[in-house]
Amino acid sequence: MIERTVARIPGFDTEAAEAAQRALDAKTKPRGSLGRLEELACRLAGIRGEANPGALEPAIVVCAADHGVAAEGVSAYPPEVTGQMLANFAAGGAAVCVLARQAGARLVVADLGVLQPVPNPAILSRRVRAGTANAAQGPAMSKAEMREAVAVGIELADRLAAEGVGIVAMGEMGIGNTTAAAALSAALLRVNPDGVCGRGTGIDDAGLAHKRATVWRMLEANVASPYDPLGAVAAVGGLEIAALVGLVLGCAANRTPVLVDGFITAAAAMAAVCTEERCGEVLIASHLSPEPGHRLLLDYLHLEPLLDLGLRLGEGSGAALALPLVAAATAVLDEMATFEEAGVSDAGA
Repeated sequence: MIERTVARIPGFDTEAAEAAQRALDAKTKPRGSLGRLEELACRLAGIRGEANPGALEPAIVVCAADHGVAAEGVSAYPPEVTGQMLANFAAGGAAVCVLARQAGARLVVADLGVLQPVPNPAILSRRVRAGTANAAQGPAMSKAEMREAVAVGIELADRLAAEGVGIVAMGEMGIGNTTAAAALSAALLRVNPDGVCGRGTGIDDAGLAHKRATVWRMLEANVASPYDPLGAVAAVGGLEIAALVGLVLGCAANRTPVLVDGFITAAAAMAAVCTEERCGEVLIASHLSPEPGHRLLLDYLHLEPLLDLGLRLGEGSGAALALPLVAAATAVLDEMATFEEAGVSDAGA
């Protein structure tokens, strides 16, 4: 499935993007006066392959799983919080639930391997295994398990596209997943792990030093390379990260724009781009988090975040907040009058 999906990924439609810019230049405003909103509209047009893509139905996909490396004490929260938060998602009480409602977005929550599963129809059970192994001692999962999780993400992307969803926002949940994302980012970017490790859920200085040491041990205990990005995901990543890699691959194949959330989703996006570089053409960075690795990943992916609000929650919260900007960009392109239609003189500037 992974190979078939990669084979059907189209390229960015430059002609559609240029046509969108010409349409924006004809609107009743000085050329380029809506700044990055115009850039966003043109990028959406190029991704969708339509000069005027119209309103895009949004969905937020939150993939969740537990991490064996959490046993190393790398998080301020215990592993059982992952399952507890899934119950909170199901009840509609989490931040991303509130923000999804505000944005008018469908919320899809998938359990890829939470230690304490939540039997609730609001949670999609796509369990591969009950959490990963401790990657500080060996591979987090087998390559077969990684591919199964990636396939889940592809299937979600295909299903949402078939149901008319026009843009997907990435989200995640899993205690210990900033540690997994740090190890994966260090491997894919080939940088010092200390430079991609942040405070995650709020660890202190001693906790940060321990987290850095743990990431070093993960990379010493495994073979993780940008030349085998999916193998790196299996070695030091997470089940939810693997599913998000598949989500990006599937969205790219369906011309569905992808709003990247924070550090963990950016690490997954990076792995997808290392797998197939055309995936980078469908990505839009929703925001910049305080995690140091997030900026490094966005720079490598040539993405400029739409927002910088100091968010470090995850869950897809930053991506949800960017959805109204996406709606505004497509609305301006679709609904704003031209100089000719409005009878307004065009100064051409």
